[in-house]
Amino acid sequence: MTNSNVTTVTLKVNRFTPRPERERDRARGGSPFARTRKSSPFGGKSDAPARRRPRGRQWVQEYTIPARPEDTVLDCLLAIKRTVDPTLAFRYSCGHGMCGSDAVAINGTPNLLCTATLKDWVKPESGMPVLDDDGFRRTGDDAADADGAKGSALPESGSLGVIELGPLPGFPVERDLIADIDPMLDQIRKLKPYLEADGVLATTHEGKVDVFEYLQHPDELAKYEQLSNCIACGVCEGSCPVFAGGDAFIGPAALIWASRFVNDSRDTITMDRLDAIDTEDGVAACQSVRACTRQCPRGIDVGEEMWQIVAKVRER
Repeated sequence: MTNSNVTTVTLKVNRFTPRPERERDRARGGSPFARTRKSSPFGGKSDAPARRRPRGRQWVQEYTIPARPEDTVLDCLLAIKRTVDPTLAFRYSCGHGMCGSDAVAINGTPNLLCTATLKDWVKPESGMPVLDDDGFRRTGDDAADADGAKGSALPESGSLGVIELGPLPGFPVERDLIADIDPMLDQIRKLKPYLEADGVLATTHEGKVDVFEYLQHPDELAKYEQLSNCIACGVCEGSCPVFAGGDAFIGPAALIWASRFVNDSRDTITMDRLDAIDTEDGVAACQSVRACTRQCPRGIDVGEEMWQIVAKVRER
């Protein structure tokens, strides 16, 4: 006898298994899986070979498992990994939206597995959007309310719906839902993501070390405090139609990290930082689409910050 109260969800996972690396690929450094590879995060400014799209077997695999509306997509993947298919590959760490390691495409939209709940992301099995009484598509809280309402009148199958999963767009795929985000991290490192002070040890008039050397006014702190919440998850870059794994655009994540220190009153190399991003592959490549803002898990208005840093570059 089946329990009529049990609900299920179907995950359609875009899977990928890389083709084994060949010796000739390793010799010319063309394999994206080579241990000693180099790539230019700004495209065309390095003698290293360009990063190549990995080749291998691609297919879509469906998993239907018991689930509750309040479960996260990560909960479902962990259940599949532990009880159904141990070969399924995905990445996560903290599981609480703080590390950013589990960014993927959920129904085509970049987001974190650990913060995406089924009630917010499931689609009807027919693929049709949920409509309200007036025939308009439900979005945001309205969609969640609609899903909650469906729970009281589930179809005979007890299915919550379907969720499609794929790797984070804009990055090479390593396996299944794991994308290679090294290009983004390389770009961030290029822009010196750390405070550059003048190195002078402040002292009091008595000759003692001034422990309040870096005290800031609240207004100064407010200029960069929100930007310091960036967890380099890559969601903004996966949403950006201009970014393509570092081949044409430095990317919004690197510019957010640059802006964080440009706005820090304690930093002493502001002009150098602005010079570093004032390039064809830097702020000049931003098309102000603002797609980077839509799903930032830390609540940063990435599009607005991009506009602000572009304005600073042009006004200097």
